[in-house]
Amino acid sequence: MRVPALDLKAQYATIRDEIEPVLLELCASQGFVLGPEVDALEREIAAYVGAPHAIGCASGTDAIVLALRALGVGPGDEVVTTPFTFFATAGAIALVGARPVFADIEPSSFNLDPARCEAALGPRTRAIVAVDLFGQCADMRAILEIARRRRVPVVEDAAQSLGAEHRGARAGAMTLTTFSFYPSKNLGGFGDGGMITTADDEQARVLRQLRVHGESSRYVHERLGQNSRLDALQAAVLRIKLRHLDEWTAARQERAARYTESIARPGLRDVVRLPRVSEHATRHVYNQYTVRVPDREGLRAALAERGVGSAVYYPIPLHLQPCFRDLGYAAGDFPESERAAGEVLSLPLYPELTAEQQAYVVDCIASYYGAG
Repeated sequence: MRVPALDLKAQYATIRDEIEPVLLELCASQGFVLGPEVDALEREIAAYVGAPHAIGCASGTDAIVLALRALGVGPGDEVVTTPFTFFATAGAIALVGARPVFADIEPSSFNLDPARCEAALGPRTRAIVAVDLFGQCADMRAILEIARRRRVPVVEDAAQSLGAEHRGARAGAMTLTTFSFYPSKNLGGFGDGGMITTADDEQARVLRQLRVHGESSRYVHERLGQNSRLDALQAAVLRIKLRHLDEWTAARQERAARYTESIARPGLRDVVRLPRVSEHATRHVYNQYTVRVPDREGLRAALAERGVGSAVYYPIPLHLQPCFRDLGYAAGDFPESERAAGEVLSLPLYPELTAEQQAYVVDCIASYYGAG
């Protein structure tokens, strides 16, 4: 049996008849940048997350860059974030001229540890970027309370958590928040795309200028911005997919529960550490189903031999990346992040994954560890 780590073709087959006529209409209109489709998607995302404003942009990376620029973060500033995330989180901080300052993660959730976050704040801290990893919100209430006391703004990097909820509040509604529509995300486009949500009217105005070279009206540039516009084609695809998102999320949750039940078999549950849903996470959307395993590379190779795909997010913590060598960090500085980087393995998980495929994946894992 073949079980890919991700099967975008299977998803496309279910919505082909909805998408293709819309794309043909766009081709006929030749209106490809911003425009009515982007405006409509912004309204729909804002309503979905419960935020007054949503601003589309070219990518999830740009969303973080724009959010930081809207906060006035720049050279000489520090921004606290996690070292266990995709590179773009810290890369965006560096791109605006600020210094990434790392704080370790909670081993159970893989998300930024609020206590360690607070300890990392200093006199030059201008913002915190809290990442919602694998589809589960960080402990936003605790982080936002720390930020309120220390008078530091928070950006929620919700690239993997559209639809996730923290104590009943949806990602995107609690603070300035960034999203990615990269194809592998729960809501993925046909290429790159991003979105920023905010409750602040002035932030929304500034963000809309920053994404079009700082333009306030035609050929009038109020500030230095950049070219980060969302394509109408991406917006059209995303609008169609958004109608299905809750159904797909329920399917992901069902398949995650099936993995958890299957892996809990005697012999295997003592080897494979299951993902844990935090007590504050009232909705986990499972962008990934990530376990911890011993001899990960051996298991990955064995799975690949039997046709099972898997992924490692992320094998090198950001403080150990070559481009951040000048920050002065070393191995051992963030032990939980380093431990996670050596143990995590994401199993195939998508709405079209069948029960038979999941059973095969678990049987292959059990066979490798001699647990069944």
